[in-house]
Amino acid sequence: MIDMTVRYDEVLGPLREAYDARAALRDGLTKEPWKLAERQTFRERLAPGARLLEIGAGTGQDSAFFQDEGFAVVAADLSAVMVEHCRAKGIEAHVMDFLHLNFPVGSFDAVFAMNCLLHVPNHDLPAVLAAIRVVLRPGGLFFVGVYGGNESAEGPIDEDEHVPPRFFSWRTDEQLLGFATAWFQVVDFHPVDVGRGHRFQSLTLRRPGPQ
Repeated sequence: MIDMTVRYDEVLGPLREAYDARAALRDGLTKEPWKLAERQTFRERLAPGARLLEIGAGTGQDSAFFQDEGFAVVAADLSAVMVEHCRAKGIEAHVMDFLHLNFPVGSFDAVFAMNCLLHVPNHDLPAVLAAIRVVLRPGGLFFVGVYGGNESAEGPIDEDEHVPPRFFSWRTDEQLLGFATAWFQVVDFHPVDVGRGHRFQSLTLRRPGPQ
């Protein structure tokens, strides 16, 4: 990975192409136990019947889980092929990127973002967090899960099997929390050692305001 300066609108096209091409393959993947545990922990924080938006939803495996748990779920992804997989699972799904979440203000009780905000360059992350805050009601919960590390770096990674290679932004704990606390209150933060030299940052946030 190399350090670079890039903007969100520059990475959208290559990301969409990469995920369109591998949607079917990704739909058949089995989720690691630690991901299931993180998802379950967030589920237990939600009130019955909560309206939940999953951004970067991929093929809708997590959205389907939340829907099966009785929540009102809407999925969004920049890949039209991914969105079709979501809809095939009976999920309301829309083709949207993080800066264009075309939903009414405060229309969701929760937002779930698993391993997707790591594709947003640091330059545009504040604007993305602001856009998410807009669609989340005051007091609503926001789960952010990304891979991070001891150093900050942006760019493609050599071992990426997607074509074209995807953009990643890796952030330190302090850096991620700094971005988050400009818009949200921290409910929980903890790292997860997921093996193979990877470190996952689990962050649950709350939009300030009366519930």
